[in-house]
Amino acid sequence: MGKGILGRKVGMTQIYDEKGNIVPVTVIQAGPCHVLQLRTVEKDGYDAVQIGYEDKPRRLASRSERGQVGSLSSKRSKKLATAGVDVASRADCEPKRFVRELRGSTDGYEIGQELNVDALAEVKSVDITGTSKGRGYAGVMKRHNFAGQRATHGVKKVHRHAGGTGCSAAPSRVFKGRRMSGQYGNARVTTRNLKVVNVDAENHLLIVRGAIPGPNGGLVVVEETNKLG
Repeated sequence: MGKGILGRKVGMTQIYDEKGNIVPVTVIQAGPCHVLQLRTVEKDGYDAVQIGYEDKPRRLASRSERGQVGSLSSKRSKKLATAGVDVASRADCEPKRFVRELRGSTDGYEIGQELNVDALAEVKSVDITGTSKGRGYAGVMKRHNFAGQRATHGVKKVHRHAGGTGCSAAPSRVFKGRRMSGQYGNARVTTRNLKVVNVDAENHLLIVRGAIPGPNGGLVVVEETNKLG
């Protein structure tokens, strides 16, 4: 697995580089995270590391969430123990609010291991995945940057409409993919190849150049980019 971590978007600001130029940056509260499970080809059909971020109070966690990080006393677990079945090891930590799997080799990882942002100290660029801001049902001008129609010469109360979308008698239909009004935002978005400006291991902060998806406080996945150049 490439280096990766989970976190929250704190917000955007700007800093000065060595030449005195202003650089727009995004601050991310990254980690600490815990390794919850290790996926293997032999058992699961693929390799991945499952990690969790931000503790969730046990009183708010479901039984399955509590059982994901620690053993639960149940009739089934007692029956398996009596039969001599090996129970999968647990991370022995608090339940997590945000759990994701990062695909790739599991070499160097073990269940219960704590991951911190200093793991990205030597990484130059990252890919960041988050959920974009939801803007509801939007028209074509807001959703697709359409120019709209003219304000004069016979255009009556349709200034922000899309205009014609269909074809003539052949093929007598609207082609798939036509840009129209509809749900805008609230979708999974990945911004690739963002330069890492600074890593503050003491405060668990990661600073990257440019903007990332989602609102302030939104949960994000940070992975070392595999994009060349």
